[in-house]
Amino acid sequence: MGRKINIQPLSRIEGHASIEINLDDSGNVENAITHFSSIRGFEKYVEGKPAEEVTRIVTRICGICPWHHHMSSVKAVDACFNAEIAPAGHLLRECMQNMAHINDKILHFYFLAAPDFVMGPDADYSVRNIIGIVGAAPDLAKRVVKMRQLGQMMMEKFAGRVIHPVAGVPGGFSKPMTEVQRKELVENTKELLDFATFSMKYAKEEIFPKYLDVVKTLGTITTGFIGTVDDQGSLNFYDGKLRLMKPDGSYDDFNDSDYLDYIGEHSVDVSYGKYPYAKSWNEGFSMDLEAPKGIYRSNCLARINVCDQIPTPLAQKELEEFRASFGRPAQQTLLYHWARLIELVYACEKTLELLNNNAIIDTKTRCDVTPRAGRGVGHVEAPRGTLIHDYTTDENGCIKTANMIVGTTHNLAPISMSVEQSARMLIKDGNVDEGILNRVEMSVRAYDP
Repeated sequence: MGRKINIQPLSRIEGHASIEINLDDSGNVENAITHFSSIRGFEKYVEGKPAEEVTRIVTRICGICPWHHHMSSVKAVDACFNAEIAPAGHLLRECMQNMAHINDKILHFYFLAAPDFVMGPDADYSVRNIIGIVGAAPDLAKRVVKMRQLGQMMMEKFAGRVIHPVAGVPGGFSKPMTEVQRKELVENTKELLDFATFSMKYAKEEIFPKYLDVVKTLGTITTGFIGTVDDQGSLNFYDGKLRLMKPDGSYDDFNDSDYLDYIGEHSVDVSYGKYPYAKSWNEGFSMDLEAPKGIYRSNCLARINVCDQIPTPLAQKELEEFRASFGRPAQQTLLYHWARLIELVYACEKTLELLNNNAIIDTKTRCDVTPRAGRGVGHVEAPRGTLIHDYTTDENGCIKTANMIVGTTHNLAPISMSVEQSARMLIKDGNVDEGILNRVEMSVRAYDP
């Protein structure tokens, strides 16, 4: 008789999901289904609302990455209203966007992912968590908490809110940055950069070498990738063109306003979430592990695959080392953790670059905006992937229709495939224990959903 195994809820992820593994009579995996509780209803909530209010409403979509929804939304409203953006306002937005990445990457790597590697995937669940790390490496844990708090407070002290922000406005930013504030933020960011380079070195020496065999096999699938690049093909979290890369490394660049020509949204009967796929590849949608169709991935591994280079020196050096070891595009799912730390270094370097631009303290941070009828698409790179907000407004500047593709949504199909690959590889002849099931969960945690 077959057997059903439920992992519910998935632990140490930022969203909500569960896994159902069905075994056949011989105890081998018949299928593995990942259920996502993704429907939030915000596309309908915002209808009829003044567009400038929507930029503050959508921050409630995600408590972990509210700044990224805020920035993507305000860029969409800019486009609806054909707004001119004050140069200082642009710099302040991009600065906050990168600061938010710093905090998020510290949170995921150390609080959510690290217990599997520091404590070990087979450690008892009672210690395979952040509290276990505190006991095993108290000095490291103290520094992690201090750095996470520093990053959060930097944003709150300047922008007023680190969660549910309101500082971005159509046409720019709601307040200027003073020279005193800039100097303090520069010193704080230097401290975070020092921690980022430490984290990169620590992981390469103490964590990744111990798990290279696992990295090469667990959750590994072959897909395309999506991310944002500037005009030189460099990584950018805030602005640029979207790049959709095929598994063979070839790619198309396109404006975010044209995303519907390249990306379709597929519905499945096991999840409330939409499953985006590469419509422009003209091959349909399939999550078959042996012959996937239309599947691409987002998030940090995707971004460092699609970019030609990283425009900051320390992160570029790490990218070159990464590519020398794993190629381009790298397909191993657990390499998301390595890529996340490369992006941590980049986010710190980029924040310093923006803060050192004297134009950021210009007192003119916004331009006048007139509400009007129009369509606007705004996108940024959220920690979990490419985040798209698409609005249509009426003559009063109120939202008529909205479509949103959030970062994790791009990865729903790939996560499902990685779970099935891991379950089939690990569960044989009915032999399954907690360590095996945690390894299946690890293939999900890599995506930071």
